[in-house]
Formats: sequence, C-alpha cells, structure tokens
Amino acid sequence: MSSESRARLAQIRHFVLDLDGTVYTGSRLHEDALDFLAALQTRGSSYTFLTNNTSLSRQDYIEKLRAFGIEASSSQVCTPVSSTVASLRESHPSVASLFVLGTDALRADFESAGFAVGESAEADPDAVVVGFDTSLSYQRLCRAAWWISRGLPYLATHPDLVCPTEEPTILVDCGSICAALRAACGRDPDAVFGKPDPGMLEEIADRQGIAVGELAMVGDRLMTDMAMATRAGALAILVLTGEATESDIAELGPADPGRPDLVLKDLAALTGIL
Repeated sequence: MSSESRARLAQIRHFVLDLDGTVYTGSRLHEDALDFLAALQTRGSSYTFLTNNTSLSRQDYIEKLRAFGIEASSSQVCTPVSSTVASLRESHPSVASLFVLGTDALRADFESAGFAVGESAEADPDAVVVGFDTSLSYQRLCRAAWWISRGLPYLATHPDLVCPTEEPTILVDCGSICAALRAACGRDPDAVFGKPDPGMLEEIADRQGIAVGELAMVGDRLMTDMAMATRAGALAILVLTGEATESDIAELGPADPGRPDLVLKDLAALTGIL
C-alpha cells in the first residue's frame, strides 16, 4: 500500500459499499463483512450500501441485510431509483405516468415516489423506465419497444449487462435489455443512471455534508464501482471477491477510469488496514 493511498484512506469519513460481490454474493454473506462493519463503527466512520440492482426495492435490501445480521436504515441504502426520480422531476416535470419494465418491487418504488404505474397508466404512459426485470415477459418487452419507438422519454436505471451470481446461469441485466430494445427500435436511453455515473456518490456526499474526496467506494467491479469512484474523485478500493481479477487490472491503461487506488484480497484485508 503506497504512502499516498494510506494518507488518502486516513482522510476518509464515509465508506460507500457495493453489495453483491462485496458484502455478499447472492444468498451468501461474505464471512468478513460483519467484522468490517464493526471496524468502521470503532473507527467512527459512517457507511452507505450502494447497489445498481433495481430488481429489489430499498426495503427489500434492508430486510435482506437484516437476515444477514446487518441493521441498516433507509438512509443507508441507495439504489439508482432516487437518481431516476430526480431526473424525471427535473428534466420531465410533466411526466405523471410511467411504463416501467421492471419487477413489482421497482414499480412500487416509483409509485411511492408519486408516479402512476399500472395497467391504466401503462395504457398511455408519459415515459418509459427500464430496470433489472427478473420477471421480464415478451409481451411487456414489446410494449416498451412500442412506446420507446413513439418518442416517449426513455430512461434506464443502470447500465449493467449481467448481474453477478454463483448459480449456473447468466442473469441478463438492465443494459442487455436496453440493447435488445435498441436493436428493435434503434434508440438508446435518453439517460442511464447508477454506477459508473458519479451522481450517486455526489448525492451521498451531499447528504453526509462532506466533500466527495472524503468518500471511499469499496466494490468488486472495475467499470462500475471503480470507474464511478475515480470520476467522482472518491477513493477507489477494489476487493477481489467478485467480478474483477488481478489480470483484469493488469489490462487497464494508466488513464482508464476503472483503475482502483487500492486493491485488496477482501474486506478482511481492508479491516486490517483500518
């Protein structure tokens, strides 16, 4: 660990933690996660859990973490839904009804934010939002393509092509669904939120009342977690417990936004440094 990285780590006041691949993988909690969170509390550092996965609601994540023995408040869990809602209100203030290509949990999140979502709203929506739809049906995919082809505002919650899993399958994620829609109607989303967009880190820093440079992003993916951190100016800490490998890091160019500031085997190694 370089003296520069050590000095930057000493200045960190808030840690932003990726979930899948970092704190847990699927239904398996990483055995060093609880010790790491305890070390943050001892250090006096606060933390936020940040995920791109919009197939679950914020409350779903709170309950999943609780099942692992981790207590988290709603303010400690961040998904791209908040950024998507903020963009709709700022850039499309007249939008009241949405066609949401996503799970019931995602549609409920937008309903709780004040948008009309459901059969009546989707019959003539004002905008289309695409997320990680684990309940994807051909009929709904075709309807989304139709409304997108008609020129409605079109937003994607995040760019991930696949969601990590230890199961013998590939979980087709939001970015891949958007690729199918692009092939069908020749149009990309007007805006894509979530990692690596630095906006969520900036929102977290604002809520904490600190500078982005006082944040550390801890994650397992180079082109989402690490790229977001470097673009925002946060400390980028990669743990090798998920997607990225040492060979992936070796292939990065010196100016690549996904290059981490610090590479560690796991959260236990970061706990030891703290």
